[in-house]
Amino acid sequence: MELILSSMGEAKEKRSVDVAIVGAGPAGLTAAIYAKRSGLLPIVIDKNVVGGLAAEAPYIENYPPFKGIKGEELMQKMKDHAKEYTEILDMNPIKKITQDKGLFLLDTEKGEIESRGIIFATGTTHKHLNVKGEKEFYGKGISYCSTCDAYFFKNKKVVVVGGGNSGAITALYLKDLNADVTVLEFMPRWMCEDAYRERIEKSGIEYIMNAQVVEFFGDDKLKGVKYIDRESGKEHVIETEGVFIYVGLLPQSELAKSLNVELSDRGYIKVDEFQRTNVPRIYAAGDVTGKVAQVIVAAAQGAQAALSAYEDIKLKG
Repeated sequence: MELILSSMGEAKEKRSVDVAIVGAGPAGLTAAIYAKRSGLLPIVIDKNVVGGLAAEAPYIENYPPFKGIKGEELMQKMKDHAKEYTEILDMNPIKKITQDKGLFLLDTEKGEIESRGIIFATGTTHKHLNVKGEKEFYGKGISYCSTCDAYFFKNKKVVVVGGGNSGAITALYLKDLNADVTVLEFMPRWMCEDAYRERIEKSGIEYIMNAQVVEFFGDDKLKGVKYIDRESGKEHVIETEGVFIYVGLLPQSELAKSLNVELSDRGYIKVDEFQRTNVPRIYAAGDVTGKVAQVIVAAAQGAQAALSAYEDIKLKG
């Protein structure tokens, strides 16, 4: 490690590593553990706090050996484990990545990192509805993170937009806080797993299908939601103090794209069975690859990406 001067005259650290892991969710943290254990020198960088979207999950009930665990708690355990092997630079946005003489140069807010390989584990971010009032009432009743904000709606009327697994888990979490919960689902059928459907029906949560949200309204705070029944065309209004939106995810693949990594039509990073991309010594793992969005899958892909990096960087040179 050495010190370099920025254009403002500030001293910044410059590090040289074997593999830079971009993203500190389940895939990135697992990749760091496997990279170090295989003989690589890794570093983990994330523009946000450690954990990714997994840390926002109220409950995770399908990750062995935990019968049920809060997402934040699981990710803290992963973080503590990974820190035994590598340095983690969170809250450290990457400004750009360039390639020079076979090395990747990552320009970050906390300094420059020179790496022989990159593993993109950048995950996904919440998709927005892009309807009237959504931007205006964000933070004033509208949220995309139940773990962050659900407690503020204890004993209140709440609407969850999106009835997939994430929306179902959020609805059940809010119900546990004694909230009066309604789920609005765009599709004409149940979109969550049967296990969640059974619990929703048993809890008395209203699950409205064929509902297309068209507007959020209020004054200084959110007051309600307007939606159209897609079958009848009739408009309905639900008065509510809070809305949690879970209508899908968008891949965070912009940095990979800047390095000419091939993406799918939906913007996910294309990888082979060993997590290699079309660019030598660039790998991807986790939700950003568009595979099954589960913690256990992300962790497995992170391990495979690290082992592929070891093979290419150390064994093949």
